[in-house]
Amino acid sequence: MRIIKYTHSCVRLETGGGVLVIDPGTWSEPAALAGADAVLVTHEHTDHVDVLRLAGLGVPVFAPAGARLPGPVPLPVVPVTAGQRFTAAGVEVTATGGRHATIHGGQPDCANLGYLVADAVYHPGDSLHPPGRRVATLLVPAQASWLKLTEAIDFAVAAGAARTVAIHDAQLNERGLASVNGWFGETVPGYRYLAPGESADAGT
Repeated sequence: MRIIKYTHSCVRLETGGGVLVIDPGTWSEPAALAGADAVLVTHEHTDHVDVLRLAGLGVPVFAPAGARLPGPVPLPVVPVTAGQRFTAAGVEVTATGGRHATIHGGQPDCANLGYLVADAVYHPGDSLHPPGRRVATLLVPAQASWLKLTEAIDFAVAAGAARTVAIHDAQLNERGLASVNGWFGETVPGYRYLAPGESADAGT
């Protein structure tokens, strides 16, 4: 399996059986979806889902049951619940978690699912819900209004993945990104930063 990182939380997973894209939001590049066979959406926020782009794609879009996807056109989705196992783009996916992390005062509160792909790659969306098993590649949120860096580090260390790749980083400037990469690099074994468009082996 090959992982290609795109801006913010969007990643593209290429396998022998197809192309699976996770969280192609409004900040991600259109190229992420070229030739995609299926899309996974962790939650309804626009930095994770671009409804207009997906509406014309014509491939299955899996999203949390009850998610209210924003946009001027309806987007048919395959509803998913925590604990559900299904096939997307030829690979097995397990949904975990349930709710978006809290920023302040209980807000925002919306459905958020993490996705474990092929029992190897884990994308948590906007939460730090653990994958529930050892994975080859962990995608760790690097910066968010709902996140403290120490929480992200603890999440990554506890997961014990062979590889850890930062996501949710579009609001970091160069100084901030250097600081975050420094901390992850010093504390998380197997950490690697992928700039948008860079790829790496995601394991199996």
